[in-house]
Amino acid sequence: MDKRTAKSFFFSADRRTHLPRDEIQDERLGKTEQGRGRSGGVLGSEKWRGRWIERWFRSPNGSNSVFPHQWQWRIPVSAAIEPSPPPSPSLSSVSTANSLPDFLSSPAMDMAIDSAPNGDASPAAAPAAQAAPTSTARLAQLAESLKLEHQLVRVPLEHLKKTIRFDYRLAEREFTAVLSSVAEAADSLDSSSVDETLKQLSSLVTRLQGLKRKLEEGGKLENLQVQRCRARLEHLRSVADADKLDDWKDARLNRILVDYLLRMSYYDSAQKLAETGNIQELVDLDVFIEAKRVIESLRNKDVVPALIWCAENKARLKKSKSKLEFQLRLQEFIELVRANEHMKAIFYARRYLAPWAATNMKEMQRVVTTLAFRHNTECSVYKVLFEPTQWDYLVEQFKQEFCRLFGMTNEPLLNIYLQAGLTALKTPLCYKEACSKEDPLSQEGFRKLAEPLPFSKFHHSKLVCYISKKLMDHENPPLVLPNGHVYSTKALEEMAQQNDGKITCPRTGEVCNFNELVKAFIS
Repeated sequence: MDKRTAKSFFFSADRRTHLPRDEIQDERLGKTEQGRGRSGGVLGSEKWRGRWIERWFRSPNGSNSVFPHQWQWRIPVSAAIEPSPPPSPSLSSVSTANSLPDFLSSPAMDMAIDSAPNGDASPAAAPAAQAAPTSTARLAQLAESLKLEHQLVRVPLEHLKKTIRFDYRLAEREFTAVLSSVAEAADSLDSSSVDETLKQLSSLVTRLQGLKRKLEEGGKLENLQVQRCRARLEHLRSVADADKLDDWKDARLNRILVDYLLRMSYYDSAQKLAETGNIQELVDLDVFIEAKRVIESLRNKDVVPALIWCAENKARLKKSKSKLEFQLRLQEFIELVRANEHMKAIFYARRYLAPWAATNMKEMQRVVTTLAFRHNTECSVYKVLFEPTQWDYLVEQFKQEFCRLFGMTNEPLLNIYLQAGLTALKTPLCYKEACSKEDPLSQEGFRKLAEPLPFSKFHHSKLVCYISKKLMDHENPPLVLPNGHVYSTKALEEMAQQNDGKITCPRTGEVCNFNELVKAFIS
């Protein structure tokens, strides 16, 4: 084995067979090829890249033509039905390079950034080289802006998938019933009259016509949701246009406010704001109105709409291991016990709580024990189950499951954006009496929002003048008053000119002469 071959071998820690690096990288794609002389991994050579692209692009007529208008993009069906989960809304969770969308990384932009070969810059490439830092910085800002926009596209996509699943199950159920009725009618031709058979077939035709009408309505709804997805993608594409960037930022601010109003149950205000900003296709009013009915019913101590919603989304809730339906069943059992309908509660537990016993035995035993303690018990372990706050807990749990199903963040987007800004402003001084009133963290609402956030880290302290709000440095050095307060030189000089050499401390009201001030030095 020569040195070159020896360098291409590496030893893994998982006791795998020692293979050349290229072979093991090829194994991740389900292929092992030897002796191709590739460099740089799986897509190292032009030949291999061509073969890789050839796996995805095919000519529809089976010929060897590779004109662009004849290509077809092939993706797995599972990828189209179940998209990958969105990135975390954290501002630091996704790198800038990986978060750029396709329309922000076009070949034209790549050409503007790449340098000339061998370091020889042609006259035509000089303007592009000068514009490269500006273009790169702008793309980085756009990437930061798009990190929290996954919810914008995923919500209508999840709504579209839900509509498609509903229509498919409806058609499958109706067709199965119709085919079964046709088979029964065929078997009973000898024993029944012609009129009865015709009457039965006419009822089946009416049933199919009803199915057709429902599917047409579902098709219109699907087209509307597809149009909404297209509008939102076009909205995200417009962020790359510098002329439309200000309008895009205004629309984003309105979207964030509408999202906050909807989550806080201000539906009318949210609708008016969406109409005023002309962003009806960029917000999810219909989705939140669907949740509104369930939330209002839970606040009215009615679990039936919530159970219907759980039945409609049973497969997805089961996949995420949700306990919402179980909690709703427990609350309905508690209400039966509260009404002293003990026999109904026992039958209800046998029918609806028993299937959950394998995974939630302790919780079920605790709730069933209320049959012995009754609703007026003083035992704190069981008394809490009859408190009205249990309904508030169900509302919050439903909101969490609802947001998870549609790919939304649990917190409103407004809170996330505000917390991102407060991380740079939160310091120990913000929680003291000396905190400036102009500091956002001087207000109780912002302090509560910043509670889970860490303090910002300043490697170099900065002194800002209390009077002029300007930075104090070697060009504008700080001056110390006799009472110990510090202000900038320029602000105090201006005050002395207006007051015949007198300085009045804006904090304490003490008056002194300008010549009494002492210069402070920053180390």
